[in-house]
Amino acid sequence: MAKRTLPLLKHLLRSPSNTAHSLTPTRSVTYMPRPGDGTPRAVTLIPGDGIGPLVTGAVEQVMEAMHAPVYFERYDVHGDMKSVPPEVMESIRKNKVCLKGGLKTPVGGGVSSLNVQLRKELDLYASLVHCFNLKGLPTRHENVDIVVIRENTEGEYSGLEHEVVPGVVESLKVMTKFCSERIAKYAFEYAYLNNRKVVTAVHKANIMKLADGLFLESCREVASKYPGIKYNEIIVDNCCMQLVSKPEQFDVMVTPNLYGNLVANTAAGIAGGTGVMPGGNVGADHAVFEQGASAGNVGNEKILEQKKANPVALFLSSAMMLRHLQFPSFADRLETAVKRVIAEGKYMTKDLGGDCTTQEITDAVLAKLS
Repeated sequence: MAKRTLPLLKHLLRSPSNTAHSLTPTRSVTYMPRPGDGTPRAVTLIPGDGIGPLVTGAVEQVMEAMHAPVYFERYDVHGDMKSVPPEVMESIRKNKVCLKGGLKTPVGGGVSSLNVQLRKELDLYASLVHCFNLKGLPTRHENVDIVVIRENTEGEYSGLEHEVVPGVVESLKVMTKFCSERIAKYAFEYAYLNNRKVVTAVHKANIMKLADGLFLESCREVASKYPGIKYNEIIVDNCCMQLVSKPEQFDVMVTPNLYGNLVANTAAGIAGGTGVMPGGNVGADHAVFEQGASAGNVGNEKILEQKKANPVALFLSSAMMLRHLQFPSFADRLETAVKRVIAEGKYMTKDLGGDCTTQEITDAVLAKLS
């Protein structure tokens, strides 16, 4: 009996199906949490202007459905305010994390940008926008996976403008070694930690030889400390041409302030649209997550009336936020659900070729949560 049983047992042990069932774990281990890591975290929520309340409301629904360990402290802030209210700044400093919708900035005269004020007061020196192809969303170019890292606190956004004489305005572009070096360090550190292979510095040093020259000098110094990462440089006008013709050649891009805004919105449009690209702003102590590309982040009256704003970008930004808070499994669930909805192609807002409402997209994502 034992002689007949032994060959059968060996056969069963060699069987791929049985081996798969007996040895493959049903759930992978992502990381070992420290005691207390599951404690719910407070997040400052700024719904913002236009479509902001619609898309942040969608995020709240998803977080509640997942039982994510976060709760929101909501504050009404609008782009036409003279400044961000002190209680809002206090909340962000306390919670260290904020999720926000778009804040409309008046064009020309009027109040200064509250977005810029937030970045400066909290020293959110790095803006990160991830532009990538989503399965099920047809685009002209494939294999696009670009991370745009933009210096967020100086350059043309310094806000130092004055009228010299009537009809003549002077606007100062301020660049410092300190800020250029730390954004370069952040870009290379990001590439190193995320197994990225190439960092490209975007500049206009052929014309602005001192300002952009200082930026390049800082990037080169930092690049020398990361021999495993290839370093490239590209002039901003050539960069724009290369982006629209062969975007797949880019990996991580590090830029001064103004160029980064242009490059990120261009890359987002190429990869599938600003309504689906996540992003955030981070400093040493605080982080603010929002739609990655600024174009269309407050929408228009028609979209608002029809309640057809695209919540995908803020869903994916919220997944970034959950990872930042060290809740990776919740981030994976949310991101996977969103990608499954896009891949099916059944539920799309108008900017993606469909006609769904914000709530219909949200319901579809809720149905895909596992």
